Amino acid sequence: MKAVVYLGPGELSYEEVEIPQVGPGELLVRTRAALTCGTDVKTYRRGHHLMEPPMLFGHEFAGDVALIGEGVTDFAEGMRVVAANSAPCRSCFFCRRGRHNLCEDILFNWGAFAEYVRVPARIVQTNMYEIPLELEYEEAAMLEPLACVALGNKAAGISPGDTVVIAGGGGPIGLMHLQLAKHAGAEQAVVIDLKDSRLQLAQQLGATHVINPEREDPVAAVKDLTRGRGADVTIETAGLPDVWKMSLELVRKGGTVVLFGGCPTGSQVSVDTDRVHYHELTIRGVFHHTPKTVARALRLLSSGMVDASRLISGRVPLRDTQIALEKVMAGEAVKMAIIP
Repeated sequence: MKAVVYLGPGELSYEEVEIPQVGPGELLVRTRAALTCGTDVKTYRRGHHLMEPPMLFGHEFAGDVALIGEGVTDFAEGMRVVAANSAPCRSCFFCRRGRHNLCEDILFNWGAFAEYVRVPARIVQTNMYEIPLELEYEEAAMLEPLACVALGNKAAGISPGDTVVIAGGGGPIGLMHLQLAKHAGAEQAVVIDLKDSRLQLAQQLGATHVINPEREDPVAAVKDLTRGRGADVTIETAGLPDVWKMSLELVRKGGTVVLFGGCPTGSQVSVDTDRVHYHELTIRGVFHHTPKTVARALRLLSSGMVDASRLISGRVPLRDTQIALEKVMAGEAVKMAIIP
């Protein structure tokens, strides 16, 4: 099969490789659509501690069941399916406490930028679904990132009437957070981003206010919108230490800050201890997804509560995966669909 192989930061290879073998409990899926992800972009730009090159690349996909491993009974050949990129062990310290995203033996799966992708048994059993008829393949492939956003949305605890600020919110994760914030009843949904094209899309998806930091001070602008108090909830999605710090300044007394974007390893952020203590801020770090949020993500997509199609900026063939990633890196695309 044709596949994209990750060779290291800035290096991808489009080549012919062996089709993965399928073992007991596993599935082989013919990829119909795969999506670029922020993790893919970060890995391509600077590497990733979970990815040792050379290796197959990509992890958001949807397709058709091509081959069924021994013992699989819930799926049939030809069925349209979508899967998350991981599954917890369900037996470790954290899984027993319902914190499946912190699993000590979490299983990840890579290789979506290829004509076929193997799905391990644990993921087949836990985080794989038939695609509802109303969803296209590329829309269904949004399952995994939306599952992560659903976990962040739960941590945010948004109430009807709240002012919610999404810092770095013009990317796909921020735009999904925007849609869930509106669904939760946010009265004011503010998106901060450096790209005007992304801010325009945010407005189309329900943002009541947009802020470009190159033209105005985000903290002052949010204070103006909230009679000087600050936002009820701030969600950071950029994965940059400066934006983490700004997010703490954007929130009101008693407010909640969700730190969703992962910063480069080793990053440090200084915190105003008086503000955290005397203003009683709630600061929540959020990582990955759980089986419950994967299931919720599929419901959100199939119901239309989250419009995945608006986040896909274009489509390219498998051989142009590197071009697609560079478009996202340059801010010329929100997400790109890779069509093998």
